[in-house]
Amino acid sequence: MSRIGNNPVAIPEGVTVDVKDGVISVKGKLGELTQEYSSVEVKIEDAQVLVTRPSDSKESKSKHGLYRSLVSNMLEGVSKGWTKELELVGVGYRASNQGQKLDLALGFSHNIVLDIAPEVKIETISEKGKNPIVKLTSHDKQLVGQVAAKIRSFRKPEPYKGKGIKFVGEELRRKAGKSA
Repeated sequence: MSRIGNNPVAIPEGVTVDVKDGVISVKGKLGELTQEYSSVEVKIEDAQVLVTRPSDSKESKSKHGLYRSLVSNMLEGVSKGWTKELELVGVGYRASNQGQKLDLALGFSHNIVLDIAPEVKIETISEKGKNPIVKLTSHDKQLVGQVAAKIRSFRKPEPYKGKGIKFVGEELRRKAGKSA
C-alpha cells in the first residue's frame, strides 16, 4: 500500500477545492492552480481531500502517491506560497532585477538577462561583504523549481572552490586540489 497516498490532505482556511471530470482546481488567496489526474479517484470529505485508487493495477499504484503529493503542494502553495533562494558564490558575481527581468553577471563576456514568468515574484538581495541572493516566490511549486533550476544551470557550483550558483543551505561535495 502507498503510505503517502493513503494520508488525507487537510484543506486550509480560505482555500476552495473543486473536483470535476478528471481535473482538480484549487483556489486561495495567492492564486489558482489546476491539475489533471487519471487512474485514481479524488474525493472531498469534511475539509479533507482523499486520494484513493480504484484497482491495484501498476498504473494506479504508481500514481496514487504522486497525485496526493501534487494536491498537497497545490494546497500549500495557494495558502502559504513557495520560496527558493539562490546564492551567487564567486568574485564579481552580481544579480539585479528590473521588474521581471533578472540580470546576472557570472564571469562571462556578457551579462545574462532572463525574463521570469509573471507568476513568479523575484527579489535580489546584495549586501556588502556577503554573496548576492536571488529570491523566487510563487504559489506554483513546479514553476519556482523550474525557474530556480534554469538560473542555477548558467553556472553550477564547481567542486574545488565552490564557485557558482547554489541553493541557500545546499551542501556541496568538495574535492581536494592538486598536491605538490
